[in-house]
Amino acid sequence: MTPMHIPPTAALPAGTTPAYETLSTLLHTRYSCRAFLPQELDRATIDRILAAAQRTASWCNAQPWQLTIASGATLARLRSALQAHVAAEPAAPDLPWPREYRGVYQERRRECGWGLYEALGIPKGDREASARQAAQNFTMFGAPHVAIVSSDEALGVYGAVDCGAYVGNFLLAAHSLGVGAVAQAALAAYPRVLRDVLDIAPDRTIVCGISFGLPDPHHPANKFRTRRADPGDSVIWRD
Repeated sequence: MTPMHIPPTAALPAGTTPAYETLSTLLHTRYSCRAFLPQELDRATIDRILAAAQRTASWCNAQPWQLTIASGATLARLRSALQAHVAAEPAAPDLPWPREYRGVYQERRRECGWGLYEALGIPKGDREASARQAAQNFTMFGAPHVAIVSSDEALGVYGAVDCGAYVGNFLLAAHSLGVGAVAQAALAAYPRVLRDVLDIAPDRTIVCGISFGLPDPHHPANKFRTRRADPGDSVIWRD
């Protein structure tokens, strides 16, 4: 495992700090890993990721996130159960999917999908190949670990928002240690399977999954990068 390289902090730009530069480097270099090496991480590395992510801010400091982490034989059972269920049953997530993607949000979604398919050599319009790639979600892209993120059902949308913040910090902490990770809403599509295999309580709202492990540096899926909008596109100033 190779922790990501943080450049030396000498000669920093005016008005910045070493902490800002480190955070900015993590944010600019992190990516969604969609191909993993098979070896499991050592427990100490996972514990470091969890310890950092636990510092996430939350509504009233409720810290509603709970992770159920599957590896080894349990993860193999979960893969098998999900693949069988996906083939036979429609998605039924605890949290409703977006009603629609419209305007710029639809444009960004399409750009992301087409960019990934292009990296994988899947031509536009090849629905069979794109469906095969989408099905990789339910193999966890070959990751040796998956964390299912849930919130207390009673906390509603605010518990889910807090979990979203936690997921972002988990991804950054993993990346800082050279660990690849990808957040997966797709895994939340079949909560009954997750509850049955992983013994997740019925009063937990399943928010998403995070597959993680050592990234496969040679897989073309891991060469793909998404773009970000200009920060000004997301801000309205009222002076």
